[in-house]
Amino acid sequence: MASTQQTLPPDPGEKIQGEEAQFSTVPIHVVTNPSELPVEFLEPSAETQLVIGFDCEGVDLCRHGTLCIMQLAFPDAIYLVDAVQGGEAVVQACKPALESNYITKVIHDCKRDSEALYFQFGIKLHNVVDTQIAYSLINEQEGHARVPDCHISFVGLLADPRYCGVSYDEKEEVRVLLRQDPKYWTYRPLSEQMIRAAADDVRFLLHIYHKMVQKLNDKSLWNLAVRGALYCRCFCINDNHFADWPPLPPIPENIVADGSIPEEEVLSVVDVPPGKMGRVIGRRGASILSIKQSCDAEIFIGGAKGPPDKVFIIGPEKQARKAQAILMGKLLDF
Repeated sequence: MASTQQTLPPDPGEKIQGEEAQFSTVPIHVVTNPSELPVEFLEPSAETQLVIGFDCEGVDLCRHGTLCIMQLAFPDAIYLVDAVQGGEAVVQACKPALESNYITKVIHDCKRDSEALYFQFGIKLHNVVDTQIAYSLINEQEGHARVPDCHISFVGLLADPRYCGVSYDEKEEVRVLLRQDPKYWTYRPLSEQMIRAAADDVRFLLHIYHKMVQKLNDKSLWNLAVRGALYCRCFCINDNHFADWPPLPPIPENIVADGSIPEEEVLSVVDVPPGKMGRVIGRRGASILSIKQSCDAEIFIGGAKGPPDKVFIIGPEKQARKAQAILMGKLLDF
């Protein structure tokens, strides 16, 4: 197993102290063989439940792109699963863990990662804590109104002193390299910069996770689990309408006992006729934005990565149905 140890440079904005400081200095292992991964990860069980940081890197990551690396952050080490050199075997060895209810995967914006795993490897990413969703839920819990398309970036999350307070300037450097050469993540051997960049995308996820769950109440935690499950399957639409996916998390008994049963969230998919998506979106996004402002629901477009002919709506059932009705009405007007 190739192994290297990386540390973040001193940063005046860094707030990580005490026990959590270990996440900035853990060893990094490049994995090409399943035997190099922890047994408790490869063989999930109720007795050894885990919480890990998770992310993927690749070329145009989606159903048609190329998955190159999966990053797994444990409290004592970071594992970079090399899908290029390890091939499908090393990725498939991770399938039980990625689909397991006994392993919580902490990730920031899971939609495209989940899509790549599903269509390229048949893996249904399950039991995630999406920090982008958690950030929004905490804001809503604190009384802030949901703002359409206001999704915290990973760089912004890291910089927030409530959760991490670490600057991540190197992220933009890698983005520039990716624009110059989209095949950046396919090159081997992995350079020191590639290893560092991949590790930095998961290095502080466990620290952020612990900060966030302390702030979330029971209802928000349930919303986080449900919305995370819906985000995972969002772009994974196929002919069986998600019949092969695990059921959504049920409402916890303690919430039911309180008598204030929240409305369940759903995923609605609207098929858009050929040539009509531009009108649905509107000039500079004005049409789709007006729908988002009218409904308390998230609306996603497949865009260039696809699927190009569908609109995905996630939110409380009544709000999702409202958004769907408005959208269908616009399509009839066309």
